[in-house]
Amino acid sequence: MAELQRAEVWGILNVTPDSFSDGGRYVDAGAAIAHARRMRAQGADVIDVGGESTRPGAAPLDPAQEQERILPVVRELVREGFRVSVDTIHASTARAMMAAGAEIINDVTAGLHDPAMLRTVAEGGARIVLMHSRGIDVTVDTGYDDVVEEVAQHLIERVEAAEQAGIARERILIDPGFGFSKEPADNWRLLARLESLTGLFLPILVGTSRKRFLGALLPDGAPAEERDGATAVTSVLAAQRGASAVRVHDVAATVAGMRALEAMTSVAQATVDRDGDSGSIRLEGIRAFGHHGVLPEERRDGQEFVIDVDLSVQVGAAARTDRVSDTVHYGELAQRIVAAVERDPVDLIETLAARLVDLCMEHPLVEAAHITVHKPSAPVGVPFGDVAVTLGRAREW
Repeated sequence: MAELQRAEVWGILNVTPDSFSDGGRYVDAGAAIAHARRMRAQGADVIDVGGESTRPGAAPLDPAQEQERILPVVRELVREGFRVSVDTIHASTARAMMAAGAEIINDVTAGLHDPAMLRTVAEGGARIVLMHSRGIDVTVDTGYDDVVEEVAQHLIERVEAAEQAGIARERILIDPGFGFSKEPADNWRLLARLESLTGLFLPILVGTSRKRFLGALLPDGAPAEERDGATAVTSVLAAQRGASAVRVHDVAATVAGMRALEAMTSVAQATVDRDGDSGSIRLEGIRAFGHHGVLPEERRDGQEFVIDVDLSVQVGAAARTDRVSDTVHYGELAQRIVAAVERDPVDLIETLAARLVDLCMEHPLVEAAHITVHKPSAPVGVPFGDVAVTLGRAREW
């Protein structure tokens, strides 16, 4: 069982009179600093300071006014030893906040609003959060064919732009941009498939806090603060799916949720370690005939596929009882794999491999599954020996 890394909790500190959920509450520097101290006491790892609202219809803010709002707060928090992130789309503000000691610049446009942003952060040496959005108006341009694929592609492009500007890859975080130019269903799809973004091998920041799609779960007219329970739950779900950090208004609720996740994970890990039940089962060279492929002749005539299966399995009970019911019946599994290959065709062997991983993970004793799909007769057009795709997944605990 893979060990779950604890996700950082970032406390949101809006030093602005027009935030959608807490506007005006912390616009005074003294009140803002006091709230930051309270969030740190509740368990916040980072304080994310913002001076410009991104709520729908918010008026653009002059960078000089933005800096006037947040600079005294950032300076004092840095002096007191806080880790500080600054939420800004303006390069001049980023420059001033890095000079004041800010560790992270959090740009909701991933450097697209201000062409100088990426170069400025590269020169200042801070880390940067590159978020997916389609501009700072969060209500427009919400159509997607595949929201996860399109968000991932956008982030890949922005990461490449950041690296070309001189920002080292280890200083980059990515954020899928929950609530920004996305319908409620898009946000839920992003959360459900967040693991798809871990393939970029960069820390993921998730910010679902008090977003409108969570408000849809509550009675009409419920205030934004009542979304904090759903925020804590979605933050924990994000951590289970690979998020490195979550950004929230209510630090206490989310920290409690993270501690519950850690406690459960720790007990599950201890149980596996104590029982010593982990083992492996490998099935190699399962042959099946299917009609998968993008070419008409592949769909019409079909071809042979060869499947290799590697399972991490709790086998200790079977070793003690000698009962097949206490392990994975590999003969039955092989038959199910052949049936899954033979059924409805797909274009890609990646999709077929994902289907087979899902099939293997249905067994309660399987902790992880890795599937390799070989397509030895693929119509490649040049001499070759084999083409194969391997997919794997471990169970979430």
